[in-house]
Amino acid sequence: MPVPPGLAVHPELLPYVGPLGAFSDPYEDIVATRARFDAMLAAHPADRSGVRSERHDIPRPDGSALVVEVYHPEPAAGPAPTGPLPAVLNLHGGGFAVGRSLPGQDRTALALCRELRTVAIAVEYRLAPEHRYPAGVEDCYRALEWTAAHAADLGIDPQRIAVHGTSAGGGLAAAVALIARDRGGPAIAYQSMCVPDVDDRIADEPIPADADGPGGDAGPQLRLHILRMVRLAWRHYLPEGAFAAERRTAPEAYASPGRATDLSGLPPAYILVCGLDALREPALAYARRLMDAGVGVTVHQVPGAWHGFESSAPGTRLAREMTAHWKGHLRAALHGTF
Repeated sequence: MPVPPGLAVHPELLPYVGPLGAFSDPYEDIVATRARFDAMLAAHPADRSGVRSERHDIPRPDGSALVVEVYHPEPAAGPAPTGPLPAVLNLHGGGFAVGRSLPGQDRTALALCRELRTVAIAVEYRLAPEHRYPAGVEDCYRALEWTAAHAADLGIDPQRIAVHGTSAGGGLAAAVALIARDRGGPAIAYQSMCVPDVDDRIADEPIPADADGPGGDAGPQLRLHILRMVRLAWRHYLPEGAFAAERRTAPEAYASPGRATDLSGLPPAYILVCGLDALREPALAYARRLMDAGVGVTVHQVPGAWHGFESSAPGTRLAREMTAHWKGHLRAALHGTF
């Protein structure tokens, strides 16, 4: 049976499908997944050239501290700034449960700081399942409040603060924009979301009975791989009992922005989706609803690519063009030039 056109792997990415191996479910064992992620980061240190950073503790009401790392561009990375810089609050992905970087090693924050001439703030929000909703998203909003309140000390223009996130981080970025609107600030200039996980109802999509049978085309299998991961991620993140067999509990909009009934008054948005990603349809639905609410939205689709493909195929033209596209739109939103 031919593969549906929308689920065919992009020709440039075909050589990278084999090395992905069996489509396992890495979030079954969170401790082991975190250990593998940390080992990978330690083995491949990020490029910190042209950037300096410092860590700050933000007190929570319970006396614990939220850690943020603030990345500043050094003069060597480009022309010396003539005034306050824009800022990007970077919310990492990882299914709400993994993905935290080692100190000074947030690759996205480093790249945004160096390439976009921004102050980038990496947020070490609390992770599930030890800390379920609303812990993580409240940490992200608290980091936004702290950034705005300390804008002068950090050399930030408070009118040019954006939120950016990938995957679960994209869902958190959408939620922070909703919270900031409803609580009267701080103002967000732009929300940038790459392959965002914005709607828990994707976790209700059934896995086909023959999904693990022999053979099968790579495109549909890649989509099922992320669907399995997402189903686990939402079960880790939402409050205990949300997926009780006898009754499925609908979460709040701040947990699952796709359930928000009012999307008006939100900042302009950028949403990137991949053709083989199970998160594609909910993200596109969210984009359409933002547009219907009068929010300016840029949507970019990468056909034939799977969730996170740029990590396994970073040198491909497709990955480079995708990364340049979302960074270009974020740069334009903050600096006025693509």
